[in-house]
Amino acid sequence: MSKINEVKAMVEAGKAKLVPGLVQEALAEGNAAKDILQGMVDSMRVVGDLFSAGELFVPEMLMAAKAMSKGVEVLKPLFADQSTSSLGTCIIGTVEGDLHDIGKNLVSMMIGSAGFDMVDLGVDVTPAKFVEAVKDNENVKIVACSGLLTTTMTKMQETVQALKASGVTGYKVIVGGAPVSAEYAASIGADGFAPDAGSAAVKAVELAKN
Repeated sequence: MSKINEVKAMVEAGKAKLVPGLVQEALAEGNAAKDILQGMVDSMRVVGDLFSAGELFVPEMLMAAKAMSKGVEVLKPLFADQSTSSLGTCIIGTVEGDLHDIGKNLVSMMIGSAGFDMVDLGVDVTPAKFVEAVKDNENVKIVACSGLLTTTMTKMQETVQALKASGVTGYKVIVGGAPVSAEYAASIGADGFAPDAGSAAVKAVELAKN
């Protein structure tokens, strides 16, 4: 069993205390930091799929996210020769008119554990505030918009349109929430969609690298 596979297994099992040592061993074995990070992202995809299928629950998901964040801490200095020690900044918030934050908080933790610097705008966030946050923060790679109410889907569309019209480039918009589908995300011009927190982290990494 390669060390990367051991890291992946321990992330999936939520063994936060064991992951940093295994990451160090994987590095010593000659594995590239980006390959180890990708392995952990793949683990979160597995965790997300199990969560979606009802085979895992929020506590296990949070343990896996914590285990991954411990692994990312070991890898971060190795990305320091790049412009930033992280994958970039992710702005996240629940769209205007919606006060739900549990899903958004879970997504924030998962994307943060994948190596992003998180800027959480909270709930009931206006399109203008999303745009302002993109302009006020450095190296924004992802803007994540959450919505749980069908009635706020129009606000999600307005938010995506405002971001696209802002004149600021270099970032991708990802959307999610109970009433949101991949088809809806595409129809409003979003760059990505995630059905759950685990896949949001995977999608954020994919979009940030493209």
